[in-house]
Amino acid sequence: MNLRQLEAFRAVILGQTVTRAAEMLHISQPAATRLISALEEDIGFALFERLKGRLQPTPEALVLYEEVQRSLLGVERIARTAQEIRTLKRGSLQIACAPAMGLGFMPRAITAFQREHPEVQISLVVHSSREVVDLVVGGRCDLGVIVEPNTYPSPRAEKLLKSRMLCALPVGHRLEPQALIVPEDLEGEAFVSYPHAIASRQHVDAIFAAHGVQRHLRLETQLSLPMCLFVEEGAGVALVDAISALEYRGQGVVFRAFAPAIEMDFSLLLPPQAPLSRLQERFVEHMREFVATQVPSAYRVQ
Repeated sequence: MNLRQLEAFRAVILGQTVTRAAEMLHISQPAATRLISALEEDIGFALFERLKGRLQPTPEALVLYEEVQRSLLGVERIARTAQEIRTLKRGSLQIACAPAMGLGFMPRAITAFQREHPEVQISLVVHSSREVVDLVVGGRCDLGVIVEPNTYPSPRAEKLLKSRMLCALPVGHRLEPQALIVPEDLEGEAFVSYPHAIASRQHVDAIFAAHGVQRHLRLETQLSLPMCLFVEEGAGVALVDAISALEYRGQGVVFRAFAPAIEMDFSLLLPPQAPLSRLQERFVEHMREFVATQVPSAYRVQ
């Protein structure tokens, strides 16, 4: 027996004539007849009797039909699943992301992706860049997004965005009229910092030390968005990544360029060895497009 014989058998049961069965299968009538004859030869008993121009299924055929119907419905489900996978209507993605992207930008990017692929299941977890690398390398997620520079090795990566840190000032601050802030401008200012464990903190401290500038370091937080809220409340000024500045939705903070530039790279991590699935490839392409359309040129380093 083969699948085409079983499809012909079901079609004859439903259509009651070989002609209708052939039409349902988009084949010729002789071809449909040959399929039924071959099936009867394979199973060793007759399936139909011709009565008044119609094919009447034998009792044995009706018993067989129940099983054939269940089996073909299963095959059709498999075919539909394959079609959905091919057209990216089915699948799942596990994505790990650093907080700078994970608290605002990635939810927007994922929502835009799901508008095109509503049946795809996506899980987003937010961890430090170091933990994201570990998840991708360990095969515990499909894709990762990290912020560089970092002090630990990373697997295959595709750079999504190169940007500079910006100076966050409370509205009405004396430096608000300036388009560019330099370290000397921040002498004696209350300053909201990243913790020492974060590479950006070390870079920022080194720049101010090189310029001989003293700041009042009264607050620390590992996340840029809470840092912006501290600035909004007048707790100090800060240097934050461009994506967090882009995602800030309040009215109490202004962002200005800072020199010397502190560059930050946002990279998409790919599985280190396994090839990308069609769904992963499409999401990577979507992220390129989303970054290109959603991040203004003022926030980029060319």
